[in-house]
Amino acid sequence: MLLKQLDQVATAPGGVAKLRELILTLAVQGKLVPQDPADEPASELLKKIRAEKSRLIAEGKIKRDKPLVKIAAEEKPFALPLGWEWVRLAEIAFPQAGFAFKSSGFNEIRQGLPLIRIRDVGDSDPSTFFSGDYREEFIVESGEWLVSMDGEFRVREWSGPKALLNQRVTRLMFYGGDLCQLFVTAALQFKLNELQGTKAYTTVDHLSGGQIALSVIALPPLAEQTRIVARVEELMRLCDALEAKRQLEATQHAQLLQALLGSLTASTTPEELAANWQRVATHFDLLLDRPEAVDAMEQAILQLAVRGLLVPQDPNDEPASELLKKIRAEKNRLVAVGKIKRDKPLPPIAEDEQPFALPQGWEWVRLGALGELFDYGTSQKAVDDQRAVPILRMGNIQNGRVVMHNLKYLIDQDGDLPNLLLRKGDLLFNRTNSYELVGKTGLFEGFTREVTFASYLIRIRLVEAFGIPEYINMYMNTRDCRENEIEPDLTQQTGQANYNGTKLKNIRVPLPPLAEQSRIVARVAELRCLCHDLRQRLSRAQTQQALLAEVLV
Repeated sequence: MLLKQLDQVATAPGGVAKLRELILTLAVQGKLVPQDPADEPASELLKKIRAEKSRLIAEGKIKRDKPLVKIAAEEKPFALPLGWEWVRLAEIAFPQAGFAFKSSGFNEIRQGLPLIRIRDVGDSDPSTFFSGDYREEFIVESGEWLVSMDGEFRVREWSGPKALLNQRVTRLMFYGGDLCQLFVTAALQFKLNELQGTKAYTTVDHLSGGQIALSVIALPPLAEQTRIVARVEELMRLCDALEAKRQLEATQHAQLLQALLGSLTASTTPEELAANWQRVATHFDLLLDRPEAVDAMEQAILQLAVRGLLVPQDPNDEPASELLKKIRAEKNRLVAVGKIKRDKPLPPIAEDEQPFALPQGWEWVRLGALGELFDYGTSQKAVDDQRAVPILRMGNIQNGRVVMHNLKYLIDQDGDLPNLLLRKGDLLFNRTNSYELVGKTGLFEGFTREVTFASYLIRIRLVEAFGIPEYINMYMNTRDCRENEIEPDLTQQTGQANYNGTKLKNIRVPLPPLAEQSRIVARVAELRCLCHDLRQRLSRAQTQQALLAEVLV
């Protein structure tokens, strides 16, 4: 029964972390191992520690500290087992603060001694060295215990080489050897976990030396400390195994999902797709058991859609070749009346340049042949005046849509806005950002006010009445377009990736007949709705699973 409950907890989101927290809680409260009345009580242990501390003071090795504040009742959150004592950390160890070494002596060419900074607590290979003068009292040896005081509060044993103790890192210097340091540091970690998240005027957690020194922990007899540590290590190894099993299952699941969905998108005929789909359908409940799997399925749906495998072809549809003639004629008319400029001829797509075979009636075409406008947005500075014109930015492109959230505004000072106002059906293409975000395209679905867009976006306006922007937007957000068109032509400099309008016009697009575009868009919308519902159900199930894990814990 216990193993079954452990498995339920481990498979829940954050379940293993909850188990680790439970183990630590039971350990520091004396509920993990039985007490032994034959153990020498912690009160006797404290007498020995105080005697050792007095000896060190008398020999001048440490300074006499101020009397500690008496432990108040509210600082004792649970009843102590027999033989235990409440203590402040400063009674059993001296928390030594690190030194603010001058950054002029920092280097990464391994000159001098390693410098233990906050990020190195829990690691053993610092990347920063210090080549200046230092005092011997700030040298840390392997086996000593350190506390990180900013960000995540961690109590960790140092296992690296001789190093220097930098500021915002504290070393615990225990009085004498009559203590199980592994237990004390685990109890201190439990206490610091309670302090985590209490920020004052900052966005980063900060810990003071006083908070460490005055931390109250429950101290068991020395023999029981040893038994507790052995039991904790045993149970933590079990947690490690549960975590490894969970990670292995997730990896294997992802590999299986990729293989089966890959077989779908590699299908070349409806008959082959039907056979491959049958294999997926047989294991549907096991494959789509997590939100990220539904995301992968949704991408596979888009892939099938733009390859002509999602809806049947109709021989009565006017072929895409005729549609392209009408688009060309309309563009010529717009040029003749001065509404658009004549575009430069685009290179034809040779047969050996076609990424995959198309169904009857489809055509490969350059994106530039389908659009009448490819505009960079305005570089005018945005303001917070909501009476001005809303301006769309990179963050407004999400999941293939243009979302009207977190808007900035623009007061037209250059007079270029009339030409840069969006129309329903326009596509916005993210041309500069991080490598992963460049190429994201969103469909503008209209707004109650006139809207413009920023210079790091490109507007694609298709020739009206002879194309369906939802279909083009769908293709622009597929893995096919990403891998075959966007990524090969991305340039990177100063940490940002870039993609220009010339490259955008040359993107190869698999174009169906106009009537089939409508059928594809409708079918994809229907299937994405189902994916959305499934994702929500899985999310609710995960929430319930997490709640169940908390109850079991």
